Amino acid sequence: MALIAGVVSGCSGGEDGTIVPPAESVARLTLTPEAGETGMPVSTELGVTVTDGGVEEVTLRDEDGDAVSGAMRADGSAWVPDSPLEYRTRYTATASAVDAEHRVVTAETSFTTMAEPRDRVEASLWNTADYEYGHAMPVMIDFPPDFEVPEKHRAQVERRLFVTSDPPQPGVWHWFTGGHLEYRPESFWKPGSVVTVRAALEGVPLGGDRYGAGDVTRKIHFDDTARVIEVSNEDKVMVAKENGEAVKSMDISLGKASTPSYSGTMTVMEKLEHTVFDTTAQCGGRVSGDDCYRTPVDWAQRLTWSGQFIHSAPWSVADQGVRNVSHGCVNVSAGNAEWIFDFARVGDPVIITGTEAELPYGDGFTAFDLSWEEFREGSYLAGPGADADADAGTGSPDTDLPDVRHVRGAAHPHPARRRGGGRVRRY
Repeated sequence: MALIAGVVSGCSGGEDGTIVPPAESVARLTLTPEAGETGMPVSTELGVTVTDGGVEEVTLRDEDGDAVSGAMRADGSAWVPDSPLEYRTRYTATASAVDAEHRVVTAETSFTTMAEPRDRVEASLWNTADYEYGHAMPVMIDFPPDFEVPEKHRAQVERRLFVTSDPPQPGVWHWFTGGHLEYRPESFWKPGSVVTVRAALEGVPLGGDRYGAGDVTRKIHFDDTARVIEVSNEDKVMVAKENGEAVKSMDISLGKASTPSYSGTMTVMEKLEHTVFDTTAQCGGRVSGDDCYRTPVDWAQRLTWSGQFIHSAPWSVADQGVRNVSHGCVNVSAGNAEWIFDFARVGDPVIITGTEAELPYGDGFTAFDLSWEEFREGSYLAGPGADADADAGTGSPDTDLPDVRHVRGAAHPHPARRRGGGRVRRY
């Protein structure tokens, strides 16, 4: 830690002609890491603490004197470099702050980063930059399937995931597992939102000798139109809504009593014009019996990892609007299946009500199935178990914001991905 009390430049004369030294600034400024620290991660931020004043400027330079670009966190707790620091490099930081009388105090510190680690773990940002999502699409981060972030390191990982949105919509991260986390605002994203995500995990300690790899920034776009698909088991009807207005109603058949459809707020996960539902692996290769089948299916839109879809079901048209006969999927006629396929986008909400079973936690993109309070509980910065010493903001340094799984068929716009195996598909 470095602390230097500064004074204003110049002096003034007293009435008797004596020289009066300028008053010392009442502001106090400290910087971390402490001077001389070595072996620091390349994800190191400059901790900045000011009392009785405000930060005026922070500068970080490498051993060649080149300045590193960066910005303060919104809460003023730290200065964050715009890109990872270099390995095995000495850095010098200087900062200044001013008190209410504009008197300056300065501080300086220096530190050296660690050698590049051998064991690095790269996380992936699921969302792409070249698609406009529906407004129930969470931002998602996946670590490799064979790795989970130890619990004591999750707050630090969260702290290095910066999210800003235009228009501003504060949100939080939720850890569904140690290897998968999702970010959402309190309500669905506003139509036309642009969300900028920086996953700045290069060099972040992940336990043992493992460190994060990669520093990715991506803009995620949301469609200008707010679409919602509402499915009523009581009425056996599916209604498509656009900007709050119903545009089409369709008869449907849901899961029969032994294989009920789930009730809850789901999200269209992927879209497959043509695919094959195949449960024969769970039936010893047999294609016989009610639950053992290999069936071509058109206009399929995935809702859950466990295999519930909206899709064309010409075999159940006589039952649609009357009774439930499916294995859990939303059955519609071929014409209606094609219409709703063209209507919906990945990320659109599908709200199913009145069935015998509730949507299981994490079975699909279930971020918006949780209440805001429940969702916040999954954050190691914003939830009830948050580290009291960790900053709860996960926003970009210069803003006011607080801070998956291959299937058969032609994916559109990209396949969903899942950590681990899933249950059988249903129709």
